[in-house]
Amino acid sequence: MANTPQAKKRIRRNDRRAEINGNRVGRIRTFVKKVESALEAGDKGAAAEALSAAQPEMARGVAKGVLHKNTASRKFARLTKRVAALG
Repeated sequence: MANTPQAKKRIRRNDRRAEINGNRVGRIRTFVKKVESALEAGDKGAAAEALSAAQPEMARGVAKGVLHKNTASRKFARLTKRVAALG
């Protein structure tokens, strides 16, 4: 168990950050799922629109440190490829 005041504060801070970061990751997943559901429906317009909304959300996740840069880049590239293939 934490003995020092600093260690206790770090535990409190880590709990707050974990909740915030979990919400950020969940928000990114929601945007990605919107793209995937539009792809499943075969609606290229909706998929492209959802993709353009998901891209800045993934970039924000990278900036905040909840996603690795290469992970976001890979996800975005794969989604872009799938949207382009709908045509």
